[in-house]
Amino acid sequence: MDIKEFIQNYREAFGEKAQLPLLFGYSDKPIGDMEKIGGCFFKGLQAARDGRPVSLSADVIGCGGGKLYTGFSDMPERVPGFVSLKEKYKKTPEMVVDYVNGLGMKRAEKPYLNFIRIDKAEYFEGTEGVFFYATPDMLSGLCGWAFFDINEPDAVVSQFGSGCSTVVSMTVVENARQGHRCFIGLLDPSVRPWVGKNELSFTIPFSRFVPMMETMKDTFLYGSHAWEKIKQRLEE
Repeated sequence: MDIKEFIQNYREAFGEKAQLPLLFGYSDKPIGDMEKIGGCFFKGLQAARDGRPVSLSADVIGCGGGKLYTGFSDMPERVPGFVSLKEKYKKTPEMVVDYVNGLGMKRAEKPYLNFIRIDKAEYFEGTEGVFFYATPDMLSGLCGWAFFDINEPDAVVSQFGSGCSTVVSMTVVENARQGHRCFIGLLDPSVRPWVGKNELSFTIPFSRFVPMMETMKDTFLYGSHAWEKIKQRLEE
């Protein structure tokens, strides 16, 4: 399935007003804006949501955690103490280290991480994940779609982590192992100011997105009585 066909199917399922997802993946050359971003890099992703591709690199990302979770650096020495003692997201710095080691991240092999709205992309090649900004009603549809053709209890998961780890790191690791898990994220209080108050993230690794595209039109998203009620609300 190509991008144009997916967008047509997506609009039919979620309505014309539903936000289009962002594709993200690594490349040897940037494809979009590369302004330096101080603090959380999610504040810079609004441009991508508006249709202007954004390219991140070690030089662009100002947050040490952001560089870590995008694979552009090893864990800075100050991160465990900062996350535990300053932000108070974990009881001890040692727990932070265990958590990061448990993610199974690898260093990025290419210097740029690009975010592009799907209608601005020409092809899926190089895509690591598909990133939806989702309201509760959108999550209802996205989760139901992800659960449709598999019964694994971890078909959709929500794990502790910064916005960049739950959107980028976990999705990239899952895609590398050709896994099936989709991720709900953006629960981290530090990222919340840079997203809508009624938005979370839903990311699909490309390894899972391919079969999901093929099952989409078989799901409740097309013509079911229950979903039509939700779709009407999405289109208000």
